[in-house]
Order: sequence, then structure tokens, then C-alpha cells
Amino acid sequence: MTTHNRNLEIEERHVEKKSDSSMVASTFIKYAAYLIIFFGALYFLVRYVFPIF
Repeated sequence: MTTHNRNLEIEERHVEKKSDSSMVASTFIKYAAYLIIFFGALYFLVRYVFPIF
């Protein structure tokens, strides 16, 4: 068996995930508001609408 010495150029890539903290915060606030509205509507239904039946 013969061994071939090859000169290979290896390209290194450093991938950095960039996250915009203001974008993350605004998304969190948006979904938190959705949850508050959802649970507020559920509370209203349980507290005021269901007792009527």
C-alpha cells in the first residue's frame, strides 16, 4: 500500500448565532399579552357566564 500525501486546504467556519435582545423581549411581551387575554377571557366565562346556566 502506498500512502499519498495530499495538501488539503481546510476552510474553517465559525458560525455565531446573533440574537437581538430587543426582538426577543418584544416577542416575549407579545405572547405574554396573548396569555393574559386568554386567561382573562376564561376567567370571565367561568365567573360570569357559566353561573347563568
